[in-house]
Amino acid sequence: MVQDIHRKISAPTPLRGSKPPTMALLPPVLPPSKRPALLGLFRRGSWCPILLAGLVRASTPDLIVHDAVVVTVDPARPTATAFSVHRGRFVLVGSDAEVLKTRGPSTRVIDLHGQTVLPGFNDSHLHPRPEFPEDSIHGEVDLDPDRVPDRNRLVAVLRSKAAATPPGLWVRGFNYQDTRLDGHPTRELLDRVSTNHPILLRHSSGHVWAVNSVVLDAARITRSTPDPKGGAFGRNREGEPDGVLREPPALRLVEAAGPKVPDPSWEQLVEGYDRCFDRFLSEGITSVQDAAGTPKALRAYQELARRGRGCRVGVLMQSAYLDIVEAAGMESGFGDEWVRLGGIKIVHGNSLSGRTCWVSEPYDRVNPATGRRDDFGIPPARTQEELDALVLRVHRSGLQPAIHANGDREIAMVLDAFERALHKLPKADARFRIEHASVCPEALLRRAKDLGVVLALHSYIFEHGDKMEEYGPRRWEFMHPNRSAEDLGIVVSGNSDWPVSACKPMRRIQSLVTRASAVGRVYGGSQRIPVETAIREYTWGSAFAERMEAVKGTIAEGRVADFVVLSGDPRKSEPLRIADIRVESTYVGGKPRFERSRQ
Repeated sequence: MVQDIHRKISAPTPLRGSKPPTMALLPPVLPPSKRPALLGLFRRGSWCPILLAGLVRASTPDLIVHDAVVVTVDPARPTATAFSVHRGRFVLVGSDAEVLKTRGPSTRVIDLHGQTVLPGFNDSHLHPRPEFPEDSIHGEVDLDPDRVPDRNRLVAVLRSKAAATPPGLWVRGFNYQDTRLDGHPTRELLDRVSTNHPILLRHSSGHVWAVNSVVLDAARITRSTPDPKGGAFGRNREGEPDGVLREPPALRLVEAAGPKVPDPSWEQLVEGYDRCFDRFLSEGITSVQDAAGTPKALRAYQELARRGRGCRVGVLMQSAYLDIVEAAGMESGFGDEWVRLGGIKIVHGNSLSGRTCWVSEPYDRVNPATGRRDDFGIPPARTQEELDALVLRVHRSGLQPAIHANGDREIAMVLDAFERALHKLPKADARFRIEHASVCPEALLRRAKDLGVVLALHSYIFEHGDKMEEYGPRRWEFMHPNRSAEDLGIVVSGNSDWPVSACKPMRRIQSLVTRASAVGRVYGGSQRIPVETAIREYTWGSAFAERMEAVKGTIAEGRVADFVVLSGDPRKSEPLRIADIRVESTYVGGKPRFERSRQ
């Protein structure tokens, strides 16, 4: 009997939704027939994991960790020195004495000699992307300022990429920062790299791109070409396009005119995602929430789960795939503890760090996105009526809407849509999400609180504080308003929005605690939060955002045994040195997925 219960506990959680998936989506990791209904209890209350943990205590634990500083993020037991794991779950959390007495002859025992342990980090909004060799036709050049500090270096690394790329094929780069390069790369600069290749560079915001003349000529973009709705073409003083593209509507017009690159093979794609997830695991990230999910990516995540690789993944499927999701009868929560559907991602608005978001008061300086003074940014392409209809449709389908919005005018539209959807179809604890909510005065925060909205706020001032200059000091105290949101009782989830900022939770926590940029300038000091709060946002808060707080996010009996071992205690570190703390090892389901000593 005990062994049967053990098998049920170790199996994935059940699927939601009555219909099987369509051929556009791969079947779940295990067929529904092998997903016991008992495990549906995991989502019905926090008592269930504790009850199940009690059932497995009768067996010898697989793993014991002791002599540790365990920060549990569990208010019932905030700290401990030891815990045990059986079949992938925490079964006992407490003192060395009470945990060690449960060991058996086959128990692996780890003495951490006072090192700090936290729950595995859960990055609630990032963009996993398959990582290919840089010199391959699918590879992109990393233009992070640490590697490309100036324009001369930019030209040099791109020329190397062009030399390894057949003429006529794309030369792509990502993660450049205009504030570190004295402006966006223009077509004139990129023409110095090559006039035989189309060149496309992605800004660190993910909302601005730079191209050379080959691309503009192929797309027939001239001074007479109007800006697309929801986007803009950069122009020089004479009105000629300068090669800078703002927001996806502008990108789509030029990208379609470029050469078609063969898709990577299925195995190349899976291996590329595997390398990406290895990056996350090396930083202590055990769960991620893909903020731009696709059916193909979902299949790749499922394949990695079959192979015992990668992280746990919650997929926020792009709204473009809503028809597929609805046709499959999939609701939020469809899947298991390894790969599951989180909800539907809707982009309604533009970029804070790209300085394109729509605000109610003009930018302080000449807006680099438009070249104008007294500019309010780029309005969303979608009307209020269109947004209302889309949110209601997602809500009616049993799906959790997660809406990208940065400017206060964008956020107000989203809150209006949420309020109207809930009025037409009331639902307790709907947990609608706003991704970023960057320029968010208190009046909007109070509306979010009243609607039970979860906020996935940026934590990237370390990298992008300088992008806040255009918004002016008068706004800094309500930009990325973590402290105000926490004070109001709004749940905030931790995230990097990688590759917009580094997928390094310790750097993200430092940024939340200090609000200091890389050069030490503080932006909105009143929004600093304590380190314990920042840790909670990046663990329990992110689990709450995906309705998984009864399964993960804390080191507590019955939760999945995802944890990270650190070289230091962030609670005792100098605030500006938190990012220096190293991840020594990362465990997912009680098994090591990263160990620095083996690197």
